[in-house]
Amino acid sequence: MALAARNLLKQTFCSTRYNLNRSRILTNSTVTTQTPEKHVTSPGDGSQLNPALNVAESGLVRAQSSIATMPIMLSREIQYPPLSRSAKVAWIESLAEIEAKNQGMIDLHPDIFATHPRLDILANNVYWQQTYRRISFAKTKTRAEVRGGGKKPWVQKGLGKARHGSIRSPLWIGGGVTHGPRGPKSYFYMEEFYKRVLGLRVALSVKFAQDDLHIVDSLEIPSEEPEYLEALAQKRFWGVSVLFIDNTDLMPRNISIASSGLKSFNLMPVYGLNVYSMLKHETLVLTVAAVNKLEERLLFHMHRQEFRSPKYKLQS
Repeated sequence: MALAARNLLKQTFCSTRYNLNRSRILTNSTVTTQTPEKHVTSPGDGSQLNPALNVAESGLVRAQSSIATMPIMLSREIQYPPLSRSAKVAWIESLAEIEAKNQGMIDLHPDIFATHPRLDILANNVYWQQTYRRISFAKTKTRAEVRGGGKKPWVQKGLGKARHGSIRSPLWIGGGVTHGPRGPKSYFYMEEFYKRVLGLRVALSVKFAQDDLHIVDSLEIPSEEPEYLEALAQKRFWGVSVLFIDNTDLMPRNISIASSGLKSFNLMPVYGLNVYSMLKHETLVLTVAAVNKLEERLLFHMHRQEFRSPKYKLQS
């Protein structure tokens, strides 16, 4: 659309300049009003209609009106601007209507939304999130904890049998267990810091590359009915599960009530965003405020100095 409007403006400007020069030669008292359909001239010496000028000016009016209705570009102050890669561009949508209407455009930092897809990093983050909260309650009894077995089953010598001191020995059926699980056992561990930061960047980049990441101006919706969210997701091809992210944990009333009746539509503040939740849902919806906060925090952690080796730290 922008290219067509630019070409139309270029052609219109050239033809308009030629016809205006020609009209100055014919008359010096002609006043033209820019009307797309009618061309009105004021009376004067040598006043006459110029069809070529009418067509050129009407085309100029249409081109200007088309440019005026184009979406605006949201300019933002980005910390740590990229040196070698250009910013990614995404549409800003609105949830006020079921039909998708673009409100504008926004620049996205390529280090956050255009990272190389490291599937191994995603797998490590998912395994860590599923494992660190796990607690095993499996427990077996030793020979000291099994009931019975306090008396020696038979004398030590003289019967030709193997010597035993208790029927609850691990050698006996019903005896204790050797080296069995002794729960509860925690599997908690912390994944490396740079892997957690990189996992968030890779997940956001994969969602953006697959067109499963959408940016909205806010989470305000006109209705609190769950059917509105279902119709909106179906119309925009968002899939059966959607994760809405906002900058705060105080969500708007309508979307909170509407999503409470849908198991696959969830709300989450930006400080709780994680790799597992992003991959679990088909579509990720971020507000502009959430995008700003995500870029601010991830870029800050990417350029932290205290976790670097001394030889790699930037000299101030």
